[in-house]
Amino acid sequence: MNDELFESSDSVRSAEPLKYARSVDFDEPLELDQGGELSNVTVVYETYGRLNDDKSNAVLICHALSGDSHVARHDEADSPGWWDLAVGPGKAIDTDKYFVICPNILGGCRGTTGPNSINPDTNTPYGADFPTITIADMVELQRRLLDRLGIEKLLAVVGGSMGGHQVLHWAVRFAYRLRGAIVIATSARLSSQALAFDVVARNAILHDPDFRGGQYYDAKAAPNAGLAIARMLGHITYLSHEAMARKFEADRLQPREAPTEFEKKFSVGSYLAYQGAKFVERFDANSYLALSMAMDLFDLGKTGRELSKALADGRVRWLVMSFSSDWLFSPRESRQIVDALIKTDKPVSYCNVTSDCGHDAFLLPGDLESYDPLISGFLDNLSGGRAEAATVDEAGQDRSHTSIFHPEHPQRLDYDRILELIAPSASVLDLGCGDGELLGLLQHRGHERIMGVELDEKAVIACVQRGLDVVHADLNDGLAAFADKQFDTVVLSQTLQAVRDVEGVMDDMLRVGRQCIVSFPNFAYHKLRKMLYEQGKAPEAPGVLHYRWFDTPNIRFFSIADFHGFCRHRKITVHRSVALDTEARQEVTDDPNLNADLAIFVISR
Repeated sequence: MNDELFESSDSVRSAEPLKYARSVDFDEPLELDQGGELSNVTVVYETYGRLNDDKSNAVLICHALSGDSHVARHDEADSPGWWDLAVGPGKAIDTDKYFVICPNILGGCRGTTGPNSINPDTNTPYGADFPTITIADMVELQRRLLDRLGIEKLLAVVGGSMGGHQVLHWAVRFAYRLRGAIVIATSARLSSQALAFDVVARNAILHDPDFRGGQYYDAKAAPNAGLAIARMLGHITYLSHEAMARKFEADRLQPREAPTEFEKKFSVGSYLAYQGAKFVERFDANSYLALSMAMDLFDLGKTGRELSKALADGRVRWLVMSFSSDWLFSPRESRQIVDALIKTDKPVSYCNVTSDCGHDAFLLPGDLESYDPLISGFLDNLSGGRAEAATVDEAGQDRSHTSIFHPEHPQRLDYDRILELIAPSASVLDLGCGDGELLGLLQHRGHERIMGVELDEKAVIACVQRGLDVVHADLNDGLAAFADKQFDTVVLSQTLQAVRDVEGVMDDMLRVGRQCIVSFPNFAYHKLRKMLYEQGKAPEAPGVLHYRWFDTPNIRFFSIADFHGFCRHRKITVHRSVALDTEARQEVTDDPNLNADLAIFVISR
């Protein structure tokens, strides 16, 4: 059998014994969220790295429905873990820096109390008698484990999918015990579509003749067919349209060789049959029922207001990640979480990683170069492992290599003037913030409440690595998540000329900011006029207007005079305007509309 043909996020998982797993028994009853109790509970967990002297470097990893405590290898002789891509020495969650804890969740089937555990009242496996559990119950057991380990506060909790649900509940219930929360490809509640897949999967198990009402542990056969179908159905939801096409279109009618009783006329059929059979080797059907129901019951609110209320407490720092092709936990659902955090003034960064791998993207190597630096940068800044802004020197001069001005000048001239126009300690929202150059300067100056909005994914990653809060979004979609006058100053620097919905963006920033600062290139600059008039060519100049007609991001070509007219028409108050010649690096006072190539306006409404 060619294993490469069956490669998936499940490829590294097995039923092999967990050589490094430890367990803790709790004799006191666990009162359950849905009523009832478990009289005693065992939790199995694995740890990586070393807990430092002040116990400030602990990172809790919460696994998804089909995961377990074995998140990564402990050594070369160990079997692979389900997230070896991200956890280990020198990796995103660096076990040379952090003490990593990964417990098998309540209801699981890899050591922690679950349906296949012995019920002390009957001395037989719980089976169908295992009570209904919730995400809250899982987190409560994790909390007890941390207490037993003597860890009062976590550097961060990290989780994807159902693991993300656990992270969200940690932040709702125990925010005072966290510094940071990393939420990956998850939601505040399941969509009806995602819920429907779980309902069908549970029915496949419940109606397997070998299910026997859940009491099959002493029987000759287990409900393997039902569990395999449930996994096959789930596996479809983990892949994107593009990933399915890439895997199966070329050999659609050439099934892969796999011992199975399921249909395998098509290559996708044999693939799914293999995934189902592999899953049955290591998972328990009753656990699948219990855990999928817990995920389906999780609900932080169906409206933005309810979600904001749920997330209102605590000062946790957030990193939220989604994947563009994930339709099971869509980017829209991650944005609902982000928007709720913005409304409650929580420090949050968000990135929608471009991917064609679907929901499983965070478990696969294809998008590692994006999510790896997001996670590592976020954790490094939480732990104080990096400077406030990685490229700001002691004099406060940003040495960013992304300046659009002359390369011999390390800092954008308009940023110098914009900094002068922002009051000390003002809260600032930077729209189109790029890689965070201006925000880094503000951070260095001591501004505590600063945030960026940026469309370019690489720039978002750079901001997160620098310890800045940034939301990956298109300004043309509006700023509805932000409240009226939420920031003292809103900045739109070198971006207006690339905006499609000028009136909408301007109205939004004037609503959100008490004052607004706008800078833009002046397309009435004399060198541009001359080039168009004398040479009949699309204008370009060495300073801010150096783009050629075919590679320019600019879709608006307006002047200082045009902007003055726009402000009069829209009844916008202009408090101050500054005109600059960026080539000469000086302010222009003589006929700015002719002699300046860049303008800065301070406005309000």
